[in-house]
Amino acid sequence: MGTPLPLPLPLLLLLFIFLCLAPSPLCTAIRSFPAAADVPRFAEAPEYRNGRGCPAVSPASSSCDPSLVHVAMTLDSEYLRGSIAAVHSVLRHASCPENVFFHFVAAEFDPASPRALTRLVRSTFPSLNFKVYIFREDTVINLISSSVRQALENPLNYARNYLGDILDPCVDRVIYLDSDLVVVDDIRHLWETPLRRSRVIGAPEYCHANFTKYFTDAFWSDPVLSRAFGSREPCYFNTGVMVMDLARWREGGYRKRIEGWMEVQRRRRIYELGSLPPFLLVFGGNVEAIDHRWNQHGLGGDNVRGSCRSLHPGPVSLLHWSGKGKPWVRLDERRPCPLDHLWEPYDLYSKRGGRFGFGFGSGSGSGSPSSFSSSGSTLMMGYTSYLL
Repeated sequence: MGTPLPLPLPLLLLLFIFLCLAPSPLCTAIRSFPAAADVPRFAEAPEYRNGRGCPAVSPASSSCDPSLVHVAMTLDSEYLRGSIAAVHSVLRHASCPENVFFHFVAAEFDPASPRALTRLVRSTFPSLNFKVYIFREDTVINLISSSVRQALENPLNYARNYLGDILDPCVDRVIYLDSDLVVVDDIRHLWETPLRRSRVIGAPEYCHANFTKYFTDAFWSDPVLSRAFGSREPCYFNTGVMVMDLARWREGGYRKRIEGWMEVQRRRRIYELGSLPPFLLVFGGNVEAIDHRWNQHGLGGDNVRGSCRSLHPGPVSLLHWSGKGKPWVRLDERRPCPLDHLWEPYDLYSKRGGRFGFGFGSGSGSGSPSSFSSSGSTLMMGYTSYLL
């Protein structure tokens, strides 16, 4: 037999693309997505370094290192720009950014694959210490009921219910943050919040809010359901910023308690607002009250109009655009609310770089914006974990 002739270069390229995109037993851990999907390009963030007095951290530190501050967030294509800005804000204001470990929970069926999102985070924060976990949507999809706004029905909104199962067992405390916020204070101050009297979560409470409006008349008129709070005096709290004791969460079976109320909702329609009311039912009246400065929420307006809001009185450590309006959308549409400009300095979206297919491209942006200071901090090497 003669020597096989080499394939022409165009044919080799086609074969390479086919092998990359075709289903394969070697790729079963990650779901395949349409090749046409893409994610934005972001500029590379400055490299923030630890200040004096920070605990020493190994360059290859695992999530079990006791010196770490654990932050959990969701990661998806729709809110990606907000998530990147939130991470940037945490690092920029942290006194010990090397000691911050991010846990990103990615949707199983998001148009951007978990691998693509991982590459994007790495390219934007090259030395960040983080993991990406896949959230199995079938875990919760049959428990979700319709809400006043379709975005509130996204299964990823319920990922916070499963952090005790998703994160490593050695992680016994975590700060959960939504993707539509920026932190303007040292995250360690929030991390060190004591959870007294065996409380499981801590969050800013708003006892002046009309608590009854978060549940339907069917709930309050039912003699059994309406006694759900017992002797507790519940106050409204926003689940977008929480300090969670995962050891107590696991021991108390709180995931099952929340799922129990979601099952009641499917049968009786006892609330309208998605993932928030089950938390209120389980924890209302038993929350460690954190200073309001750690959640200046509602800046996105209400859930229907998304109108502009002003800050609540008092100091600010965290700005939260909960509600319909998001700052990156309003800024791009050239109709920002005044407070949207406070979010803008943390935005790393590269308007000059265009977009790249999430299976290809270097992923690095055009460099760090000159307006960002790189003094006072450093990041850690990142790696990825996929849970199926």
